[in-house]
Amino acid sequence: MSPYLWMLCGSLAFAVMATLASSLSRTFPWQWLAVGRSTVPFFVCGLIALIWHIKLPIWNPRILWLRSIAGSLSLVFTFFSLTRLPSSDVMTLTNIFPVWVAIASWPLLGQRPSLTVWGCIGVALAGVVLVLQPHFDEGNFATLVALAASVTTTVAMLGLHRLHDVDPRAIVWHFSGVSFLFSFGSMWLFDVSARGTEPATVLSYAKLLGVGVAALAGQFCLTKAFTTGTPSRVSVVGLTQVGFTMLLEILLVGRAYNTQTLWGMALVLAPTAWLLSHPIRAKQTPQDESVAEGI
Repeated sequence: MSPYLWMLCGSLAFAVMATLASSLSRTFPWQWLAVGRSTVPFFVCGLIALIWHIKLPIWNPRILWLRSIAGSLSLVFTFFSLTRLPSSDVMTLTNIFPVWVAIASWPLLGQRPSLTVWGCIGVALAGVVLVLQPHFDEGNFATLVALAASVTTTVAMLGLHRLHDVDPRAIVWHFSGVSFLFSFGSMWLFDVSARGTEPATVLSYAKLLGVGVAALAGQFCLTKAFTTGTPSRVSVVGLTQVGFTMLLEILLVGRAYNTQTLWGMALVLAPTAWLLSHPIRAKQTPQDESVAEGI
């Protein structure tokens, strides 16, 4: 199957995950959703490693912990945001991480952004302001948490650059295990009450399981896409998860988008797509980016 088709399938899977998580915000605490998202990939990847005799590193290399901790923070921030914001807004804001990568590449990699890149950064940030404004007017500052998720994703991406000697499935397993600990630990640090009074049913528990299954499917499809296609081109296709999420919101939630939000999404996604298709030229291999970076 074409790498771009794999990426489309992965984007759809992550859109389903985000939509399911958002729909469960009045039934389960966001920590439960994060735990569900981490548990399924952890056990499935562990089982695959056991069957195929894949080495599962725990303590070394140390950079693996940087990737897993940063990714776990991103996951926690994202699921907190998904229970307080429309899922398409969250997906738009969390997908801005290429902008932070472009900025961070100057001090960390010695790659000074060109004027075109600075222009893309400015346009994307203007789009972020448009997306944020309606929620700020409502006194909802969860958008800042979604932006924080994109920043921690940037750290995870930069960490992946140095993990080309580790099997991608082992990286996913390690990340899922650490993110489970972060998600479970957040139950003790933050309020665990759901943001509503809707009782849990068999269907809601099935949706909770679906969050983890969709995340696993998304990671598998993105891994296939990155290992069989050109990472920079495949990454651009990955932005379709925002479009898929918007479509699911329209069909299942009946959300109506105002002009300001649509312009904001466009201003975020267009320069992000350009930055993904013109990556910072550092030494990297397709396997560096072969792990699903989805939340």
